[in-house]
Amino acid sequence: MTYIGIPTREPHGFLSVRDLVIVKLYQSMKCDRNGQAKILTDSEITAIFSLFSERDRAVFAICLYCGCRISEALSIRAGDIANGVITLRKNSTKGKRGTRSLPISPRLEIILNDYIDSIASPNEFLFPGRFKTKPLTTAYADLVLRQACDRLGLKGISTHSFRRTALTRMHLAGVPLRTIQRISGHSSLAALAFYLEVTDENVRDAVGLI
Repeated sequence: MTYIGIPTREPHGFLSVRDLVIVKLYQSMKCDRNGQAKILTDSEITAIFSLFSERDRAVFAICLYCGCRISEALSIRAGDIANGVITLRKNSTKGKRGTRSLPISPRLEIILNDYIDSIASPNEFLFPGRFKTKPLTTAYADLVLRQACDRLGLKGISTHSFRRTALTRMHLAGVPLRTIQRISGHSSLAALAFYLEVTDENVRDAVGLI
């Protein structure tokens, strides 16, 4: 399935019916990955971020450096960032399982500061939508990511790619699964395991240790 052209980007997060149809088509396509979003390379992340506005870069940087869902990142309020910590409130998490507080990494801090410095006056929501009373929508996030990927010729990438990349990188670096689960907010290790990509190279390396 291919898209014809690139829809117009709406600066306030408002999507036309045409744009919503395109987003839905994109969400249904995962490029032969069995429903799994692509794991991103450093070069892909750099290229995608280079096409984003400071706001959109901050949204996806939170997903990447906190391993959180796009809906959680968009729901962050200005007061949820303080003393080097981002708080993901219970009412914005999947299943409303609990509030998570995560440290802000140095790389994320730089991106957030660039965005916050560009805001004339902070809103209740860190990423307010068109009418300021609600945050940007996940459909809008899907659209701006699709635009960037189309320009770069990248396939199989969704908003979930940033979360899945974060969790897989931690796993490959040897971070205990229980620690990753606490960061990701998954209800069980089985649910977390579904996110973690295992490549043929990983299998070869593991067998080589026997």
